[in-house]
Amino acid sequence: MSEYPRDLVGYGANPPDPRWPDGARLAVNFVINIEEGSEYSIPDGDGFSETGLTESPGSPNDPGSRDLAAESMFEYGSRVGFWRLHRLFQEREMPVTFFTCALAVERNPEMAAAIRESGNDICCHGWRWIEHFKLSREEEREHIRKAVASLKQALGHRPLGWYCRHGPGEATRELLVEEGGFLYDSDAYNDELPYWTKVGGTPHLVVPYSLVHNDSKFSRGWLNTGQQFFEFIRDGFDMLYAEGTTQPKMMSVGLHTRLIGHPARAAGLARLLDYIKGFDDVWVTGRLDIARHWRETHPFT
Repeated sequence: MSEYPRDLVGYGANPPDPRWPDGARLAVNFVINIEEGSEYSIPDGDGFSETGLTESPGSPNDPGSRDLAAESMFEYGSRVGFWRLHRLFQEREMPVTFFTCALAVERNPEMAAAIRESGNDICCHGWRWIEHFKLSREEEREHIRKAVASLKQALGHRPLGWYCRHGPGEATRELLVEEGGFLYDSDAYNDELPYWTKVGGTPHLVVPYSLVHNDSKFSRGWLNTGQQFFEFIRDGFDMLYAEGTTQPKMMSVGLHTRLIGHPARAAGLARLLDYIKGFDDVWVTGRLDIARHWRETHPFT
């Protein structure tokens, strides 16, 4: 029988002490997804308009016709929502990681400049906001190449992390290791700590992400108000913080400019940031810092 390709055990009952800086009981990483302008669209030759993670997640338009409402909902994220979220984090001097689709920042130089000047880290979210598991191996290799080159041009440095839309293809991790410049990927939802894996004999670091602590629940109808978002994420934070007395973990909070960038929802995010900022023994940090800390403190063995 061939070896089962999944790890259902992980760290089990005794996860390692991450030894976060200054003895922090929890590491928190906020992620702002930059996707607007890189989604499926008829102007880009895709034959349909993307409606995912919008206020109207199912298009009433006929196949092959542009859904201009959906396009404008995406545009709100880059025209307005980004700047509101950027301001909330800048005012509080709290770091954030940008999950950045290369074509999105390529088409928005003002946003690219703000990301570059913020000093925050980026994680490549693909060349475009499309599913990599639908690409052939050669297509995916080319998308990775184009994404790295584009982000280096727009932001002044290459990305060191990677995250696909929804999930990777079976070849994605192999292609990232083949490319050779990535320190980690976040194409997993299976843990609350980073972990090492091997790809063709090469050690590779995974820093898991979360679709639970994520504003995508607004689009899917599971959250309706900014207060609900605040309370839901706060409860997750409180549980992890309490557990941190004996088993410190990490928490990822996913944000989208076209969703939580709207005022009524952003008010809940502001409350959350102020709440978390009140804890002295919590490490609010970038994803790249978490990856570097893990590589230094828990090297592959």
